[in-house]
Amino acid sequence: MKRLLQHGPLLLALVAVRAVAERINHEGRILGSAPVVASPILFNTPEADAVVSALQVFPVTHPWNEDIARRPVLPNSDAMIAQIASDLSANRRTLRVFHEMNFVLVPDTQPLVPINLVDYPDESDPSPYPIPSELPIEGWPTETGGQTLPQWQQDISDIGGDRHAIIAQPGTGFVWETWQTKLGTNGQWEASNGAKFNLGTNELRPLGWTSADAAGLPMFPALVRFDECQRGMVEHAVRLVVKRTRREYIYPATHYASTTPAGQTNVPAMGQRLRLKSGFVIPDDWTNPEKATLKALKKYGAMVADNGSFFSISATPDDRWPSDVFDHLSTLSLTNFEVVQTTGPNEGPRSPGGPAANAGPDQTVFWGTVVNLQGSVSFTGLPPTIQWKPYAGPGVVTLGDATQTNTTATFSAPGVYTLELSADDGVHAVAYDAVNITVAGVIRAGIAVSGTNAHLAWTGGSPPFVLEQTATLPASAWSPVLTTIVQSATLPMSNGASFFRVREP
Repeated sequence: MKRLLQHGPLLLALVAVRAVAERINHEGRILGSAPVVASPILFNTPEADAVVSALQVFPVTHPWNEDIARRPVLPNSDAMIAQIASDLSANRRTLRVFHEMNFVLVPDTQPLVPINLVDYPDESDPSPYPIPSELPIEGWPTETGGQTLPQWQQDISDIGGDRHAIIAQPGTGFVWETWQTKLGTNGQWEASNGAKFNLGTNELRPLGWTSADAAGLPMFPALVRFDECQRGMVEHAVRLVVKRTRREYIYPATHYASTTPAGQTNVPAMGQRLRLKSGFVIPDDWTNPEKATLKALKKYGAMVADNGSFFSISATPDDRWPSDVFDHLSTLSLTNFEVVQTTGPNEGPRSPGGPAANAGPDQTVFWGTVVNLQGSVSFTGLPPTIQWKPYAGPGVVTLGDATQTNTTATFSAPGVYTLELSADDGVHAVAYDAVNITVAGVIRAGIAVSGTNAHLAWTGGSPPFVLEQTATLPASAWSPVLTTIVQSATLPMSNGASFFRVREP
C-alpha cells in the first residue's frame, strides 16, 4: 500500500476493490470467466481442459449434478443389485471403466453441416449440425488401433459399433450427440439419430424419445474426464451400463430399450440411480483418477443409460491417461453398490424454496486487521447449515465462528484471499457465494532531517520499493526518485517543501 511521507503527519490512502459476482458450480468450485472458443478444440488437450473446467454443465439443480449421498435406499435395492449381477457372467460382476465417448468444442460461428439421420429421424433433432472436420468418433484415439482420425471417421476397416459423437458449443450452451456416426466417402455425414441438449436448462427429450444413448440421456455431462480427475473430483453422476433393463424409464430418462416387462421391478429401469456405499473405504494407494471417480460414485452416483455386456462406466479415450489408470476399479464388486430412491422433476434440488447465500461486499484492509464478514442467507423451511471456508489466498485464514453468516477473519500474510459462504439444507443444491478480501501489507515509514539531507526508513512490504516525490498535496503527479531493495534512503533536501511516498511496484 502507499504511504505518504513529509516533515509533518503521516498520510495514508486505500483503494477500494470493485465487487464482482463469482460463477460457482454445484461442487462449490469457482469457475472463473466464461469460456470462449475461437476454433474447434479436441477433448484431449489442455485447451479443452481450460474451457470445460470453466463450464457449468447443466444447472446446479440438474439430475447429473444432484448430490444423492443422503438419498434413501430403494426398498428392493439388494434384490436389484443381485439381479444386475446374475444377468452378467461370473467374470463380469465388477466395475469396468471403458474409454469410450470423446468430444469436440466448437465456436459459435462453426458452419452448419448436413447430416443424414437414417434410423430414428422422427426422434432426432433436425439437421444441420455444427460439425467440424476434426469431429472425433467414439474410441479415438486410444481404442482405434492407430488409425488416423479421418480413417476412423470413415470406418475404413468396417468395424462398426456404437460410434457415438459429441459436439459441444460452449458459447451458445448447446450440445449435439449422435449414434453410429460415419463420414461417407462422398463427404456426407450420417448417423442413426441425433439429439440436441441445452446446457442451461433442466429440459429433457420428449417423453418416449431416444437420444444417442438408449435412455434418452445426454452423454457429455456423464463422462469421466481428464481435467476433473486432475483436480481430484469428478463433479457429476456418471453413465452406467448394465446387462438388462426393464420396459420403463424414470426421471430424467425418456426412453427404454428392452423386452423385459416393466413389472419386473428388480430389473433396473433406464435412469435408475446407483450409489457406491458410504462404507467403502477408498484405498490410499489407488490412482488419483480412481479416487476422483469413486468420490463421485458416492456423492453423485451413476445413472443407468444403456444395455451392454458389462457393469461399466464411461471415461474419455484420452491419450494422456496412463495405461493402467483405472485398473483397480475392476476389482470393485457389484455388492459395493446400492440403488437409491430417485427424485422427480419437481423434487429434491428442483423443488421450490432452496436457500440463497450472499457473502457480502469485497473489502480491502490492512494486514493485522480483524475483518468483519457480512454474509447473509435466505431460506424457507428448516434453517440450512452455514459454513464459511477459505477458498484461495497466500496464507492462513482464522475464522471466528465459521457456522455464522456474520463472523470475523484474520489473515496470516498480505495478499488477496477468497472466502466462500455456503448454505446447505440437505435437500436443495448447496447455495454458494464468495467474497474477495485484499489484505494490504502496511509500509510504516519515518523521515528525519540532518543538515541538508533527508533520511527515510521504512518497515513492512516486500522489495523492490519505489520512492517517489512531489512538491504539493494533493499531488497531480508523483516523480520517481529511486527503486531499491533496501528499506532506507538518504536524499538531498530542496529549498521548497517535499513530500515523499514509498510503494511496492
